Amino acid sequence: MTAQTPANLSQSEPAVSRFAAAIKAGEFLITAEVMPPKGGDPKDMLEMAQGLKNRVHAVNITDGSRAVVRMSPVVASAILWQNGIEPICQIACRDRNRIGLQADLMGAHALGIRNILALTGDPVNAGDHPDAKSVFDLESVRLLKLINSLNQGFDWNYNPLTNGPTNLFAGAAVDPQSKSWSGLQSRFEKKVEAGAQFFQSQLICDFDRLDKFMLEIAAGSNKPILAGIFLLKSAKNAAFINRCVPGVNIPDSIISRLANAKNQLREGMLIAAEQVKMASQICHGVHLMAVKREDLIPEILDLAGISPL
Repeated sequence: MTAQTPANLSQSEPAVSRFAAAIKAGEFLITAEVMPPKGGDPKDMLEMAQGLKNRVHAVNITDGSRAVVRMSPVVASAILWQNGIEPICQIACRDRNRIGLQADLMGAHALGIRNILALTGDPVNAGDHPDAKSVFDLESVRLLKLINSLNQGFDWNYNPLTNGPTNLFAGAAVDPQSKSWSGLQSRFEKKVEAGAQFFQSQLICDFDRLDKFMLEIAAGSNKPILAGIFLLKSAKNAAFINRCVPGVNIPDSIISRLANAKNQLREGMLIAAEQVKMASQICHGVHLMAVKREDLIPEILDLAGISPL
């Protein structure tokens, strides 16, 4: 992954997204999630991301996940890019109006960032500033439309971008385990129509449901789906996620398996590896989430039989 810094970035020769190239080539896609620092020093973030080199196609940088204050995802993504790591920069609508969103997207393009995951964003009452004011001027579908407009050379109000269009590769989130099947289908189709080029899912535990989603909703869209695989560190961690993360239902069988294991972290790694294998038979890739233990992702991939890129 060769970085292209702002000094040598050219509008006429846009940075090539390795992730987009892997999609075009039909590779089994692997991404992983890393949180920006809570503070001004990116050392720990870089260390975690560098451990993923040659194991993932791109590294997701979160945008105020769970409404907790962290470094700007655009800045954090640029730091990764300048260090030879291809980012997928998450952009959420919670904290910015349409002016701020456009400013950040144009800035991301200028810094060489190409992959964007368009999100609505978590509610502020879930985080560390529950009294903050939410914006939600747009939501994820309209954010995808905005990105498409910028790529065509126009702002939200169809005014021309006098200093050139963007060249952003936009994706979106999807939850195959949604309780509303019709709502899931409608939302997925709207995101495809709005310009989503790939989808990363929420945490997946029900692989039968994922298979049904792939066959009945995603089939024919020609858009890659990456299944969200979460490293469960312990039975306590799994129970906490069930209790605090909306829409997630980790089965009792998995929690019991963790509780009965001599080494719960190791058992969680084995479970994640098994899920990677299951996903490889159903969809186009996996999106790995191992909060604060991203260093274990390469070993999880080894356990799943996934060779380095």
